[in-house]
Amino acid sequence: MTANAFTEIALIVLAAAAVGALGTWLRQPLIVSFIAVGILVGPAGVGLVTQHEQIELLASIGISLLLFVVGLKLDVHTIRTLGPVSLATGIGQIVFTSVIGFVIAAALGMDGLTATYVAVALTFSSTIIIVKLLSDKREIDALHGRIAVGFLIVQDLAVILAMIGITAIGGERTEGQSLAAHAALILAKGLGFLAIVAALAIKVLPRAATHLARTPELLVLSGIAWAVVLAAAGDRLGLSKEVGAFLAGASLASTSYREAIASRLVTVRDFLLLFFFIDLGARLDLSLLGATLGAALILSLFVLIGNPLIVMAIMGVMGYRKRTGFLAGLTVAQISEFSLILGALGVSVGHLGGEAMGLITTVGLITIALSTYMIIHSGRLYAWVGPWLSIFERRTPYREATEDSASLPAADVIVLGLGRYGGGIVRHLLLRHRRVMGVDFDPEALARWRAEGVPVLYGDASDPELVEYLPLNEVSWIVSTAPDIETSRVLLHHLRHQGYRGKVAVACRTAEDGDTLRLEGAAVLLRPYADAAEQAADAITTAADRLGPLATAAPGLREVRLASTSPWAGQRIADVPLRESFGATVLAVSRGGRSAFNPGPYFQLFPGDRLILSGNPDALDKAIEYLMRTDHPSQAEPAEDFTVQEVHVASMAGWAGRTLAALQLPARFDVTVIGIATAHDRLVAPDPHRPLSENDRLILAGTPQNLRRAHEAEVTPSRDARHEG
Repeated sequence: MTANAFTEIALIVLAAAAVGALGTWLRQPLIVSFIAVGILVGPAGVGLVTQHEQIELLASIGISLLLFVVGLKLDVHTIRTLGPVSLATGIGQIVFTSVIGFVIAAALGMDGLTATYVAVALTFSSTIIIVKLLSDKREIDALHGRIAVGFLIVQDLAVILAMIGITAIGGERTEGQSLAAHAALILAKGLGFLAIVAALAIKVLPRAATHLARTPELLVLSGIAWAVVLAAAGDRLGLSKEVGAFLAGASLASTSYREAIASRLVTVRDFLLLFFFIDLGARLDLSLLGATLGAALILSLFVLIGNPLIVMAIMGVMGYRKRTGFLAGLTVAQISEFSLILGALGVSVGHLGGEAMGLITTVGLITIALSTYMIIHSGRLYAWVGPWLSIFERRTPYREATEDSASLPAADVIVLGLGRYGGGIVRHLLLRHRRVMGVDFDPEALARWRAEGVPVLYGDASDPELVEYLPLNEVSWIVSTAPDIETSRVLLHHLRHQGYRGKVAVACRTAEDGDTLRLEGAAVLLRPYADAAEQAADAITTAADRLGPLATAAPGLREVRLASTSPWAGQRIADVPLRESFGATVLAVSRGGRSAFNPGPYFQLFPGDRLILSGNPDALDKAIEYLMRTDHPSQAEPAEDFTVQEVHVASMAGWAGRTLAALQLPARFDVTVIGIATAHDRLVAPDPHRPLSENDRLILAGTPQNLRRAHEAEVTPSRDARHEG
């Protein structure tokens, strides 16, 4: 490569980085940015590209690695477990899109061969883009995400077969050789090539991969070498480089190292694919754009609207809800990088001209750009069009039918999202004797919790119809672990519309999101990472400094940590018979790094608490052994809820004009005054010697039973209190 070529490619890469950064800011896939770079540096732009051969070489290696990575993901187990819905939806969408696309293309005046290429190109969707978008939205494990990935794999298999067919039809033939004879020869070569690769995959490659895996860098290098060698072999046999590279990946797909190879190749693949899309954009003749723009817009509308409708119709017939069909259908609202590769292959064998390739590329730019925003804002889009989609849903969508909400057991708390964070919340709520119901869109998560006896419901917090299925009658809390602010706002809006009067806790990413959600009605904001980081810092700087030396200061002090399955989690200290049975006293409790010294009898213990016990050294060992038991004591009663209540002084007979010291609320009712709201809505700290006004409102804390006793009791202060002041 000459210095001039090196400089040219360096400038192209620099332009790709700049335009790619702009595209990322616009939330566009890099494919769109790279094609735009090709147009910019090509003859239609600044005319920078002159070294076409070098760029084509890098592009060919990039395409080979792309097909290699696709092959790596197609192990036998994946194909066997695609499921009928993925297979039926994938094949049905390919057939219907091809047929309708051919009719549209023919109506636009294209000849039969060109119309066939265009129709087939419209059927394929980008696995790379869809998986990235679904992963970013945390929907890859949702029902619609699983179905979409399944039929995208079916599309990938179909495009390989299409490439083989194009090669068989369009490859070079010897003089006098008929098309049938040529196709038969290609088929024979293909079967022989496949047999050799299959034999190597069974007998040689697993052992070789195990040996190479001792050095990860060598494993990846060997994977690249295997991909390009089989791509070259496929090209020499007349099967195309793409087919050879795909078989190279498929031959390693059943090894335990496929994920390691694929993950390390992603960056190299994307970098080399840059040159394919740049070369594609550089060869795009913008002078033909005006002639094909009308056809491109018509075909783009078909892809953006028609493809999702086809998927929705198929999934509706198969018994899925309209929302699941809609979200899965959006994933086929664009054409794929494979569509462009297929078109380029058609150009190379002489089936397509530059105008047809430009048409396919324009459709790709339009559909990829617009469908990205459609998928990102799928929830809001469904809220707009959902009422008109009932035609795509059976009267009983049996595939997603769950127990009727009226037959579900009553719950105190409903947790939306059963991932690692939400599942942890469920487990700790169960330890605190709360009745919990879980909601998630991951069928595997639902199956796990159902096996543990937890009532579950399939659903998505962003689904506006979910609230209608929730048994809200006795629910006091709804917890959403989805950190997306739009999902939380939709949930809060529909809960209000449904008349839900309980409280809602939602996860949020930023303080600004938290302020917005507070105004929308969220009672508690969950900050998973921030809260965990704060507690970790507290545990390092506070509890370790105080309780560590304390627990080893004297023989009569010992430390014990309550496990997550401790029978005393959720109990009050008074319920734990440490003093009666062992003569032990809880001297301090550390929770999340914050230490409570000399906690009272009504202090509630949580899983993970660190207790400092004082007492006779011999008895402390038995006390610790007792605390670490796993069987729940029958005599222990569940701890009563702690709550906060606002009380108007005017509604309490005999309270106005008296002081808190005279009322003796802590001593008489075990109720604490934590604040006083004055007539001017100003919250002040309680002053025990300040006479209460009728306009004051007391903020009281205690158990519901004690608060009720304080509210109902007649105030009869002691003689000392009467003569106070």
